[in-house]
Amino acid sequence: MTLAQDERAQLVLTLTAVGETAPTLCGDWTAKDLAAHLVVRERRLDAAPGILLPFLAGYTERVQKDVATAPYDELVATIAGGPPIWSPFKLLDPLINVGEMFVHHEDLRRARPDWSSRMLSVDMENRLWSIAGLIGRRAYRGSPVGVVLESLDGRTTTVRKAGGRRVVLTGRPSELLLHAFGRSAVDLDPSGDPDDVIAVQSLDRSF
Repeated sequence: MTLAQDERAQLVLTLTAVGETAPTLCGDWTAKDLAAHLVVRERRLDAAPGILLPFLAGYTERVQKDVATAPYDELVATIAGGPPIWSPFKLLDPLINVGEMFVHHEDLRRARPDWSSRMLSVDMENRLWSIAGLIGRRAYRGSPVGVVLESLDGRTTTVRKAGGRRVVLTGRPSELLLHAFGRSAVDLDPSGDPDDVIAVQSLDRSF
């Protein structure tokens, strides 16, 4: 089983456990809305581009609302089955779905006040580290100061160069990735000038 398949399986377990009305970290989306989003992403190639392209977002939203009318257990079963054979996500699943499954899994887990970080495998953390560096270049592109990601084992990557000042975000790769994806329910240790830290934390890092 690949890392993406394992995280998908754990996400499905959590979707089943929390139920369709459970909150998420994705604005006002419920667990059912999140499930519909994942189904659209992998199975509605006509609507998937609107997830990233604002001028197509209206169509994607309408398709997602239509998909969300299906029974919750049907949506969860569809996610569990993985990308269909005709979808490009089928071939690319090990490469592009690790981060997607992880972040949305945590969107479910961390929407509750008693959330705690999971202990992930070294392989998983290493994979998320490489993704965090890529995503970070986009997430922090608007920062007025430099931004450096630092893992707990001392690895560093500069995701934003801007002048002489910088903020260093230190934590496990999984936490760094979540922050880069715009999530605030994270366990990180930021360092730098307090005003610079506030500026980085206040960035619109959403995708």
